[in-house]
Amino acid sequence: MSPIPRTWHLALTLCCSILLAGCGREPGPAAAPGTQGETTARPALIPAPASLQPRDGSFRFDASTRLSADGEAAQRVAAQFAALVATTNGIEPAPAGGGQDAGTGIVFAIDPAVSADAPEGYLLEVAPEGVRVAASDERGLFYGAVTLWQLLSSAQGQAVRIPALRIEDAPRFGWRGLMLDSARHFQSVDEIKQLLDAMARHKLNTFHWHLGDDQGWRIEIPKYPKLMEVAACRIPAGEAGTDPATGETRPYCGYYTQAQIRDIVAYAAQRHITVVPEFDMPGHVQAVVAAYPQYGSLGDTPPVSNEWGVHQYLFNVEEETFVFIEDVLDEIVALFPSTYIHIGGDEAVKDQWQQSPIVQARMKELGIADETALQSWFIKRLETYLEGKGRRLLGWDEILDGGLPPRATVMSWRGTEGGITAAQAGHDVVMTPWDKLYLDYLQTMSPNEPPGRPTQVTLQTVYDFEPVPEVLTAAQRKHILGVQANVWTEHMRTWPRVQHALFPRVAALAESAWSPAGRKDYADFLTRLPAQLARYRAFGIAYAQTPFEVLATATDDRRAGTVEVALENPLGYAIRYTLDGSEPDADSPLYEAPIGATLPVEIRAAAFAGTSPLAPAARHAYDAASLLVRSDEQLATCPDTGRLLLRLEDDGPADGERALYNVTIFYPCWLWADADLDGIASAKVRLGRMPYYFQLAHDEPARKFMAAETEHGELLVQAGGCNGRTVARQPLPGTTGADGFVEVDVPFEGVTGSTDLCFTTTGDTRPAMWVVDRVALVPR
Repeated sequence: MSPIPRTWHLALTLCCSILLAGCGREPGPAAAPGTQGETTARPALIPAPASLQPRDGSFRFDASTRLSADGEAAQRVAAQFAALVATTNGIEPAPAGGGQDAGTGIVFAIDPAVSADAPEGYLLEVAPEGVRVAASDERGLFYGAVTLWQLLSSAQGQAVRIPALRIEDAPRFGWRGLMLDSARHFQSVDEIKQLLDAMARHKLNTFHWHLGDDQGWRIEIPKYPKLMEVAACRIPAGEAGTDPATGETRPYCGYYTQAQIRDIVAYAAQRHITVVPEFDMPGHVQAVVAAYPQYGSLGDTPPVSNEWGVHQYLFNVEEETFVFIEDVLDEIVALFPSTYIHIGGDEAVKDQWQQSPIVQARMKELGIADETALQSWFIKRLETYLEGKGRRLLGWDEILDGGLPPRATVMSWRGTEGGITAAQAGHDVVMTPWDKLYLDYLQTMSPNEPPGRPTQVTLQTVYDFEPVPEVLTAAQRKHILGVQANVWTEHMRTWPRVQHALFPRVAALAESAWSPAGRKDYADFLTRLPAQLARYRAFGIAYAQTPFEVLATATDDRRAGTVEVALENPLGYAIRYTLDGSEPDADSPLYEAPIGATLPVEIRAAAFAGTSPLAPAARHAYDAASLLVRSDEQLATCPDTGRLLLRLEDDGPADGERALYNVTIFYPCWLWADADLDGIASAKVRLGRMPYYFQLAHDEPARKFMAAETEHGELLVQAGGCNGRTVARQPLPGTTGADGFVEVDVPFEGVTGSTDLCFTTTGDTRPAMWVVDRVALVPR
């Protein structure tokens, strides 16, 4: 074999060590058996290509297959492809030797005649004698290589046969974005790179990086050292903010050095991803004002916030403040070569501007009528500055209020209405509505979901979102640049939680962003998804297991000692189950109707794609005692109090796993509907206590609580619902036990039959609130 050319050697080293870390992990998914040790792939491509035409025959890929690529760009792509295949199929194809017939292997070619009007488009042709991937631009060639890799990784093994076909493909949208919030919780450089790798494999091309907020500033700005010394650190709320070994406060800190940012930007560019930074203002700046209070509106010095929600700190509008802002923007522009600079503009509560005599005097001097118009003036000034730097301003849809700057681009998050308004006015738009594409919203009702917002953004919700509203004219639709999902990290203090939020929903995002609307088919997407999961496993991605679990709902008859159990998989995959304690397999009974059984009973169930389970089997066990227990996930919210239900993590222990609670933060209240109290003497209610770490701004009046009669509040229990008669009012202690919980015994006197039991904790929820963990009924 001829020696590997130096340019190939460098590219292979780069791709194996950076782009595709994890070589040698688990191979791809199962496929139909072939001959002579080979497997035959059933193509499972995500995102679906624009056009796929089958041809006769198939191509065999194995260790003898060679790659051919002319020119540095094609060689870089060939090396990236080789590293991908090495990870999922276990072999790394080598470049063709000097006498090798390239037509019998795989050819990567930059061809100006291919997809000339679509730089990200490509042509992929698979024939029995060889494969050719061609594009007019390196970006398109890379995406063609990703498609070919997916064809090969649709089957297991080092020898794979893929069907002959012709794919002509190009993305539907030029903006295929993903936003990560590094302000609320900080991710390492390696974790950011893992995300960029995964984005590239999904053909996403825009990484929107949220780098500053009330809870932290994450960019090194040498001219303003307090941004790193003060604004980059906060003291977490409650027990988490104290070092258990010393009792001293333990700050949560992190920022990216300029060298690290340049490294990440270059790393992204090698994967054809643009990094768009966000400097959010004039609101969401409490961390900056904590470091430099002279730039705030009221002149006070707040702490860097350790609470979530909408804060009230705003920049003032003095010239000295704009000098600071422009200095920081200069550094950002130097670090990030992206066309767009995101300036936020969202949730800028105007109270401080209204209260500030200096701001009011400035408004009078400028002839500005109100604070909404002042924000519009603020944003227009930023646009003028960025235009002078050759950049374009991008902001959340609140920048529409008071009038848009002439060339501003709108990121529509409060629905699609802002995007429609902007497009109709001739402005470019990125669609990212919260109820469709916010990935901090949980994806199933599983009790195993991590902290977040239990209002669901399911896999299908993401998949079904149509970014181009029908109300727009053909000319206005051209202003829809694309689509983006957002990962806000208030509740994601670990990297596995970020991955849980992202995967597999990012696969649905990718198909919405890339594939033609007419090619989208959710049922077909689900048939292709198991192959994508195998790719995730090969690269060590901790994707969410909850969409592939089997959930159970039990209806019991305590007197008869029976139970009827309904099973469900959130994605609708087939379910197989056992009743004998064994693990379900492809020969186990197929679930078709609720299962009736005599207590005790244990059901083990798994969702299947073909003959393979998609996740470990779920165990659902029922006996007379378990039917008398409800966890907080199983309890309902009381009527009229569910406006903001959150799944919250306790504040302690400082390190390690913490308890999770479902709680409505505007009025903590839990409901056990149709509780059968015949023969029940009392209830044992387990409660935890945690800081109330939320800023509500103008929603603060919606926070309600029942007045306490004792120093630390009481547990109030009502029969007949949350407006029913009080059956118990038990005082609560000042502190929890060593395990972080208290257990309160609630006797039931004269309460029988079936009733809705309501559990409410009294007393002001600030600075700390009681939360219910579980309720157990105790027989007489």
